Amino acid sequence: MTLLAACSPIEEDGDGEEEGGDTTTAAEETGGGDTTTGDDTATTAASGDGGGEGGQLSIATGGTGGVYYPLGGGFATVIRENVEGYDGSVMETNASVDNMLLIQNGDADLALALGDTVALAVAGEADFEGAPVEACAIGKMYSNFTQLVTSGDSGIASVADLEGMRVSLGSPGSGTEVIALRILEAAGLDPDADIERLQLGVDETTAGLRDGTIDAGFWSGGLPTGALVEYATTGDMVIVPTADFAEDLASTHGPYYLAQDIPADTYENQSEPVPTIVVPNILVVSSEMDEELQQNITAAIFDNKEQLVQVHPAAEEFDAATADDVEFVDICPGSQAYYDEQG
Repeated sequence: MTLLAACSPIEEDGDGEEEGGDTTTAAEETGGGDTTTGDDTATTAASGDGGGEGGQLSIATGGTGGVYYPLGGGFATVIRENVEGYDGSVMETNASVDNMLLIQNGDADLALALGDTVALAVAGEADFEGAPVEACAIGKMYSNFTQLVTSGDSGIASVADLEGMRVSLGSPGSGTEVIALRILEAAGLDPDADIERLQLGVDETTAGLRDGTIDAGFWSGGLPTGALVEYATTGDMVIVPTADFAEDLASTHGPYYLAQDIPADTYENQSEPVPTIVVPNILVVSSEMDEELQQNITAAIFDNKEQLVQVHPAAEEFDAATADDVEFVDICPGSQAYYDEQG
């Protein structure tokens, strides 16, 4: 079995997921009707209005080069069009950890986050030590694929080969950073001693690979990831397998880590599947959100799945039959009512 895949571009210009750069500005997705991107934006402030009286709902997403941001724009559109009295605005953030903190502080009403980060947040561990986030899940949305990328001439063929290398672990406050640290730990590498540790978003990571200032970078995102599609145009991108550590991570940290392949031809000239680790993405809200609003948001998303697929193909994974199959955070009662109605 081929464990490395050299990659070149694909025709589909899908944006990948998950972390952003160093910004936490808010952006409102303003386009109505058939949304095709999350980039039709105007600056706005998060309202924090998660009650049942109508108003603006702020959606914490990620960086513009990821999947969270355009999907958040799609969520804003279907909320605007289907939840009476409500509109949605998209917040550009550093993603998972930041997003759960925004929910905790009342600065966001909805947030996308990786399952492992959600589990830490509701348990009050790690970045949330002593201050568990009071949140519930609208549901499981789609999977994030760990994509450890390097250049063809780096000599890196496994996680062990990262020793002594310049490696980006993702932006500070991102879910990518969480999983990267855990993979390194499972591989017996100390991120502070065995590698030159960098903390870059996906756009900065690919720029560093292009100009030779870094050797490898972790990214946790949907498929295909837009920034990686662009980098793959060099014909020099290699994806390093990580699936060997899935069982270790699951037994140590929780059942949200699974081994799964990045399918062959996800990126052009990637003729072989690449075994990696996947983590579910969860859409969460404050536990204090009105139950009827929870149900209406859930219906707006799942009843308009095909519209959201036009925003990003990751929405193909949206499935109301399995969205409540989450063990580490409570499903919102309003969302559960919707799923029960669907049978």
